[in-house]
Amino acid sequence: MSSIDEELDDDFEEGRKAQAKEPARWYAVQVASGCENRVKIDLNQRIHSFGMGDRIYQIEIPQTPTIRLKKDGTKTPAEEKVFPGYVLVSMSMDDDAWQVVKNTPNVINFVGSEQKRGYGRGRGHVKPLPLSRGEADRIFKQALEQEAVVKTDLTEGDKIMVMSGPFKDFAGEVVEVSPERSKLKALLSIFGRDTPVELEFNQVQRQG
Repeated sequence: MSSIDEELDDDFEEGRKAQAKEPARWYAVQVASGCENRVKIDLNQRIHSFGMGDRIYQIEIPQTPTIRLKKDGTKTPAEEKVFPGYVLVSMSMDDDAWQVVKNTPNVINFVGSEQKRGYGRGRGHVKPLPLSRGEADRIFKQALEQEAVVKTDLTEGDKIMVMSGPFKDFAGEVVEVSPERSKLKALLSIFGRDTPVELEFNQVQRQG
């Protein structure tokens, strides 16, 4: 066979593979708790080592901005994972790409539907199910547009001083913390009586 024929065969084979390739979709991958960043680093290395850059395109860990309010009143910017324990992978799914992701250290499994085995024992295997376009767009839009949420180290029983607002300079004690609302409830001594008041995290500072 001439070199021209070989080149034509190679071009034909590459074209056939390109046509057979699944379109790129986003998949959710469950990973060991706290290992999201490690999995992203390891998977990127495996993509390079196995030459899978044409089938596994992007690994993302959606995060939203937060402000950590420490007990001494200092504020530290940080990020909070939208889906702790998961990473999102954009890929053209096939057996080889599946193996590279699934066998990455600290990866548990793809999110999908369980398929029963046709033989033997066991629960079967999980068939990866891609996110819909709308679902993926909503996740990334949420992470991009979310305003910074204030988090606090304050806990029930902590003594506080109100630093701003109508109750400025009042002292009190924390009786309830609502992290999802960035608010707390404290008992303030108003007119000689303990009165429950709801306050924003950034309105108070721990005392003592």
